[in-house]
Amino acid sequence: MAGHSQFKNIMYRKGAQDAKRAKAFTKLIRELTVAARSGLPDPAANPRLRSAIIAARVANMSKDTIERAIKRGSGAESGEQYEEVRYEGYGPGGVALIVEALTDNRNRTASEVRSAFGKHGGTLGESGSVAFMFERVGLVQYLAAVADGEAMFEAALEAGADDVQSSEAGHDVYCAPDDLSGVREALEQRFGPAQSARLDWRPRNSVPIAEDDAASLFKLLDALDDSDDVQRVAANFEVADDVLDRLSR
Repeated sequence: MAGHSQFKNIMYRKGAQDAKRAKAFTKLIRELTVAARSGLPDPAANPRLRSAIIAARVANMSKDTIERAIKRGSGAESGEQYEEVRYEGYGPGGVALIVEALTDNRNRTASEVRSAFGKHGGTLGESGSVAFMFERVGLVQYLAAVADGEAMFEAALEAGADDVQSSEAGHDVYCAPDDLSGVREALEQRFGPAQSARLDWRPRNSVPIAEDDAASLFKLLDALDDSDDVQRVAANFEVADDVLDRLSR
């Protein structure tokens, strides 16, 4: 496996789920707020907000918390105003990283991201320094129990998707960014609400890394994930399963 999947598996095995859940809620609330502000506060007319609500529900966020975040974003309640920022750089082993954040203080976020890169063998670059190694895609995700790989593949292609990757963890359906809403709607008619649906960065090629570099890279990813401002990290690494097993013990 490569990229996000390995990191998520390792973090799952590490435990400390209560702290992770609290941080996940913070990130989800920010996404709900920004999504509501970026369009209508009606999920039926705002695909980004609809995706954020689905993600919040999957995380078992209360209806009241979701509604407060939407009201804050629509201006019905006062609160912090977040803006979207993106950072690019290299991690250990030459792994390319794209860091997406939502922040109410650009200086604080830049300092946290720069510190994480510096402490864990990475180098923060200029805007555009690694983006060419990724393609912007639409990503619709379903749990594995929803359908088998063949059924999901056939349905996704009929919906206009470009690719499907299925594993024990679930199904990742990729499409062109402009096709995201249509693909999601077609799949939801057949399989019900998606686990998530969003724009994402997909590596054009993966970089294999050795165990020492992998250990440092995961520390960097962990440090970035610990930041409340960081929403997502895209990476183009690949680690052998035996190395992954050793690191997760």
